[in-house]
Amino acid sequence: MDHFLTDDTKAIILLCAVLGKDKSVAPLKLTEYNTLVQWLRNTNMRPAALLSLMDLREVAAGTGIKQERLSALLDRGVQLGFAIEEWQRNGLWIISRSDQDYPTRYKSHLKEKAPPLLFGAGDKNLLQGGGVAIVGSRNIDIEGEDFTRHAAEECAFCKIPVVSGGARGVDQIAMSSALEAGGKTIGVLADNLLKASIERHARYAIAEGQLLLISPYHPQARFAVGSAMGRNKLIYAIADYGLVVSADHKKGGTWAGAEEELKRQRSITIFVRTTGNVPLGNKKLLELGAMEWPAVTVQGVLPETLAEVTENRVEKEETSQENLDLFSYQPQDNKQDSESTDDKKEGVTLPAPPLTEEKPAESDQPSSIYAAILPVLLGHLSSPVTADDLAERLDVAKGQLNAWLKGAVEEGKVKKLKNPVRYSIIDGK
Repeated sequence: MDHFLTDDTKAIILLCAVLGKDKSVAPLKLTEYNTLVQWLRNTNMRPAALLSLMDLREVAAGTGIKQERLSALLDRGVQLGFAIEEWQRNGLWIISRSDQDYPTRYKSHLKEKAPPLLFGAGDKNLLQGGGVAIVGSRNIDIEGEDFTRHAAEECAFCKIPVVSGGARGVDQIAMSSALEAGGKTIGVLADNLLKASIERHARYAIAEGQLLLISPYHPQARFAVGSAMGRNKLIYAIADYGLVVSADHKKGGTWAGAEEELKRQRSITIFVRTTGNVPLGNKKLLELGAMEWPAVTVQGVLPETLAEVTENRVEKEETSQENLDLFSYQPQDNKQDSESTDDKKEGVTLPAPPLTEEKPAESDQPSSIYAAILPVLLGHLSSPVTADDLAERLDVAKGQLNAWLKGAVEEGKVKKLKNPVRYSIIDGK
């Protein structure tokens, strides 16, 4: 086995990957692997420990995965050695969720839905992601082709990576246009990574550091509708923005992927083409929360334009949530002084903070919940942080946090930064 692979990654490959032509034992599905990961966490173990574990009965009992199946999967060391040798001979690499260079965007955006393994060809530095995910139907008219090329070329000019799925139509047009314009491209493939990576134009782009190809599936996997649907979330999760060139209404992978992302709690901004003879799906995506792709007439201002649209969208959503919180709170005889554990579970929203500083109370107790939480809030704002990250740190509803932040900003204790929206303590406060 290759010494560049950690023992954790070796174990995860054995458990989750297809190795050779042996179909006698089925690798773990994502849900099964996540169950195993949870058991490992609860027992303070890492995947590598399974390589030397002689008795798997406790693992089987704790996960519901049959002991015989676990043993058969972990006993594929010879197949693993041959597979790694073949992958590396063809210029492919493999990383797991336990590796440091695994995309952090996948872990934060997809959480337990992040794939256990990623196969790839190209510069791993591009795994940091970012850019515009340009997607659309396989069958596209001339207007759609021209729009796709122009958008991809503009991204290349502005040094914005183009992310797509490598499928015929919009995907391939976007990727090839960006590469021809000197830009960088990330292709998230649903099938046959090996074949795609050894094609002549791909080999050249990979060698020049322009192209990264990745896939959560076996490098020689055949096309399957389920695989294509499953990789859509990976396209959006590694990008900053999405751009749907054309989508059929309520059918096809383009619609399903965009709809899934728009319904995500912390979605990226999804743009759609609205010029020309666009399909009904594009118009319906606007109703779900997508934004019109901005008409950029001056070359080079695309990054600022996309950031501004996103900032306005986020602020609008935050304001809407704040208003909802104000009307959703129902006081109960003024007896509720703090957020209890039961309240957290039931999603009860606390009242908005006072917008002006109150006079100190005579007792040592804080005069309000806001006064009590403010020192904790300021303690987390020594460096700029987004509202999403802060809400996760404090384990509090984002709407409630926004109300507290608004009060702290108006009191001059916290400053609100833009591009992207972040919050930081004001020096001396």
